[in-house]
Amino acid sequence: MSMPFYVSPEQLMKDRADFARKGIARGRSVVAVQYADGVLFVSENPSQALHKVSEIYDRIAFAAVGRYNEFENLRIAGVRLADMRGYAYDRRDVTGRGLANAYAQTLGTIFSSGGEKPYEVEIFVAEIGDEAADDQIYRLTYDGQVADEHRFAVMGGAADVVAERLTERHVDGAPLRDAVSVAVAALGHSDSGDRVIPVEDLEVAVLDRTRTRPRKFRRLPVAVLTELLGAREASEPEPAPSGAPESATESSPEPTPESGDQPPVAPPGDPGEPLT
Repeated sequence: MSMPFYVSPEQLMKDRADFARKGIARGRSVVAVQYADGVLFVSENPSQALHKVSEIYDRIAFAAVGRYNEFENLRIAGVRLADMRGYAYDRRDVTGRGLANAYAQTLGTIFSSGGEKPYEVEIFVAEIGDEAADDQIYRLTYDGQVADEHRFAVMGGAADVVAERLTERHVDGAPLRDAVSVAVAALGHSDSGDRVIPVEDLEVAVLDRTRTRPRKFRRLPVAVLTELLGAREASEPEPAPSGAPESATESSPEPTPESGDQPPVAPPGDPGEPLT
């Protein structure tokens, strides 16, 4: 009689974690950033129909990376849970922490179960308060772990590289224009160089505490993003070519009135199926 195949629990959990991490890393990153009036979500998502960022309840938003069908099921379950709790009790009883705990239990159960593969997803659950100090961002991983993030958070894709750039550029309490510019620039940053992400390929949404209506979630359309990012791109000077002086005025003498030459002019600046 042959011996049954045996795998230690440690090795089994490691294999399942490696499987989930590889799937998540193939997607594009999602950035959550706290700014002066709430929480900003930015992601590179060419699809106009399959959203990575969505509303869960009045002051609560959901963002995810990984397999779309898996995190869409989680999003729908969160909406149903929030609606049922708000209807049965009170709308104030629906909290981001409560939803994060429910998601953690679901993801943890699926990850530890031997009957199905782990979910290849990571998610953000964010809630805004009346003041910036009351804002909360929860990051949940494929195995049900919950992390309370502050200032900003990144998941999916090259998360470490994007987070490093955000650490250098993020400013607490920045206005929306600056927060969007920094987040988009960080998403386009990589070890091989920086790239400009087309506005049409961006999915941007905010939880805005300044809105007078109870629902604080708002998507930023292409026209608004073009206005916000246009100023950023136009204000960035073109880097000087290799071997050339940084400033033309520093290397060239002032033209004399007798010469009739025009003053030197600085070069103009640059104009400014995915796995979800």
